[in-house]
Amino acid sequence: MTQPTSEPTSAQAVPPEEPQPVPGLPVRPPVPPMLAKPVKAMPKQDGTLVYEPKWDGFRCIVFRDGDEVYLGSRNERPFTRYFPELVEAVRAELPDKVVIDGEIVLPMGTQLDFDALQQRIHPAKSRVTMLAERTPAQFVAFDLLALGDESLMEEPFARRQARLESLFGEKGGSIRLTPVTANYDQACEWFEMFEGAGLDGIIVKPGDQPYAPDKRTMFKVKHDRTADVVVCGYREHKTGPIVGSLLLGLYGDDGRLHHVGVAASFPMKRRAELVEELRPYLVELGEHPWGHWAEQAQANVGQPAAGPATGGQRVPGAVSRWSAKKDLSFIPLRPELVIEVAYDQMEGDRFRHTAQFRRWRLDRTPESCTYDQLERPVSYNLDDILAR
Repeated sequence: MTQPTSEPTSAQAVPPEEPQPVPGLPVRPPVPPMLAKPVKAMPKQDGTLVYEPKWDGFRCIVFRDGDEVYLGSRNERPFTRYFPELVEAVRAELPDKVVIDGEIVLPMGTQLDFDALQQRIHPAKSRVTMLAERTPAQFVAFDLLALGDESLMEEPFARRQARLESLFGEKGGSIRLTPVTANYDQACEWFEMFEGAGLDGIIVKPGDQPYAPDKRTMFKVKHDRTADVVVCGYREHKTGPIVGSLLLGLYGDDGRLHHVGVAASFPMKRRAELVEELRPYLVELGEHPWGHWAEQAQANVGQPAAGPATGGQRVPGAVSRWSAKKDLSFIPLRPELVIEVAYDQMEGDRFRHTAQFRRWRLDRTPESCTYDQLERPVSYNLDDILAR
C-alpha cells in the first residue's frame, strides 16, 4: 500500500492541462492557494484570529463566470473533469461571477471518506460519470477571493469571510459553508469533537491579513498520537542503497501482520547507519509474513496496484496507485524489531500520512503490537458540523 497524499500526482491519472476558461473574472486561474504552517498547540486569541475545522479532502479554488466553471487544484491542475456534479452545483448554488477557496470532500454516511475521494481521480470518462452518481462530492467554502467584478484578495480575511457568509442561506446543498469561531475555547472543543466525523484538526487564520497565494500565513493544529509498531522491512532511498523508509506492521484480530504505513523521518547519516544495523534481520521474501504476495506483485509490475491482497490482509503493493513507474518493492526483515512512532490519524486500518520515528522499543514483543492500542475518536455527525 502506498501512503495517500492530499493530491494525485500521476501523469497517468491526470490528463493534459485543460484550457483555462473564465477570462472575465477579476481573479483568474491559476491561483496557488494560501497555505498553513503546522504548530504544536492552538494559538491563543489575540483579537484577530479566526478558527475553523481543517477539512480532509482536496483543496480547490472554484472559478465561475456565468456557465463557465473551473475547479483549480493545489498543484494548479484542474479538477473540473473529475467532479461534474460539482460543476453543476456551482452553476446552481453560487453567484454568477465568483471565486471561492475551499475543499472538495466526500461524505459517506455521517463521516468524510478520503479513500473514496481518491477513487474519483480516474482517466476514464465513463468511470468519472459513474462515480459522480454513486459517490457525489461536496464543496466546503472557507474564503472569498472575488465577487462580481471586484477582487477581494487585498481585503483582510475578516471582511472576506463576512462577504462569503452573505452568499449562503440557511440550507446548504452540495456547496457548503464551513463553520468558524473567534472563541479559543470553542476551537479547542472542536479540535477534540470533530475528529469523529473525519476532520483532522483546526486551521487558524489571522483576520487582519490579505489573501497570500502560496504563502504559509495561516496555522494548522493536527492530532499527534503514538503507537508501537513492528518493523517489517525497508525501502531504499532514491539516492542510493540507504534506508528510505521503514515499513511498519500491526497484528490484527486474525493474528496476521498487516501493513499499516511507513516511517521516514531520518537524517541522511542515520539512513546509512540503519542499513548496517538492520542487516542481521534480513530474510528471504518467501520466509516473510508478506511473502505470499510476491508472485502476484511480480506479475502486476507496470499495472496499478489493486489494494489489499486476497483475504483482506494489508500488504505493501508492488507499484504506486498513482504512478505505475514508482517501484514500491521492499527489502524484507524478520518482524522482530519494535519502534514507537507518532501519527496524526488513521485512514481505515493504516496511517493516513508518513509516521514519525520516536524511539526503539526493545521492551516490547512484536506480537504485542496490535490495533487495539490505537486511539479511536468518538463518532460525530458531519451534518451537525456543517449546520453550525
